Amino acid sequence: MKEQNYDLAVAYRIYPRVSKIPAMFPDDKFQLAKVCLRSFRQSLGDLRVKMFVLLDGCPPEFDEIFTASFDTEDLELIHLEGIGNRQTFSRQIDILLQQHSAEAVYFAEDDYFYLPDQFESMLRFLQSAPDADFITPYDHPDYYALPLHAGQQEKREIGGQSWRTAASTCLTFLTTRKMLAKNQRVFRTYAYGNPDVSLWLSLTKQAVFDPAIARKCLSQRVALGGFVALSWLYGWPQILGGAQRKIWVPKPSIATHTEERFLAPGVGWERLFEKAINAP
Repeated sequence: MKEQNYDLAVAYRIYPRVSKIPAMFPDDKFQLAKVCLRSFRQSLGDLRVKMFVLLDGCPPEFDEIFTASFDTEDLELIHLEGIGNRQTFSRQIDILLQQHSAEAVYFAEDDYFYLPDQFESMLRFLQSAPDADFITPYDHPDYYALPLHAGQQEKREIGGQSWRTAASTCLTFLTTRKMLAKNQRVFRTYAYGNPDVSLWLSLTKQAVFDPAIARKCLSQRVALGGFVALSWLYGWPQILGGAQRKIWVPKPSIATHTEERFLAPGVGWERLFEKAINAP
C-alpha cells in the first residue's frame, strides 16, 4: 500500500458534448471544459492533489486541458469509450476507493466553475467537523425554491465561511474514503437508475418521513414526489437501517454549475465567466 502523500484525491469526469444550456460556450464543450478546469485548478491553491481523469469518448485534444494544468506525476488519464454518465460515476467510486494517495476524496464534473483559492476551506471543514459527512461546493438555487428542501437545516460558521445542511445535492462533492466505503452501496444505485436527488434523500433522510413535504412536492411537480418514492424504492435499507448523514453547503457558493438557469445565487458569475474567458 502506498503512503498517503496528497491532501486530496480527485476523480474528474469529462464528456465531449455540451449538456443542457451553459451560461458560456453553449456550443463549444472544449472551451467550456478548459475554462472550468482552469478555475478548479486555481481554487485548489497550494493543495497537493492527485488527479484521476475519466475522459469518456473524448478526442485527444482534451488530454491537453489537464496536462497543461497538472504535473505528470500527479495526473492519471483514463480513456473510456463513451460508457456514459451513470457508468462513469461508478468508475469514480471504484477509483477513489482503490487509491491510497489521500483520505479526502472529491467527485468532480466537467461543467462546474470555481472561485479561486476557496477549495481549502472545504477541506478544512471536512477535517475539523466530525459531522461533515459530505460537502458540496455548490449552493443550488433549488434550496430556496423547492419543498424538498423545506426541512429544518443546521447552520454553522467556521473561519469566516458560512455552512448549512441540505437534503440533497448533485454528484460533485467532497467526502472521505472511509465515508465513501461505508455508503458505497447507496451511491452504486445510481448506475441502476436511481436519480442523484433520491440517493441523497436516502442518506440524509430528509423529506422521506414527512408526508406534508411529499404532498407539497406532488402538488408542485409530480417528479418531486417521484424523487421521494424512488428514494424508498432504491434506498429503503439505508432509510430504515442506515446511519443518517449530513450534506454541508457553503454560503456564498464556492462553485456553480454552469447551466444558465441554475447558477448559484449571491455571486456575480457572469462577470467572473467573462474575466476567465479573457484571461491569458
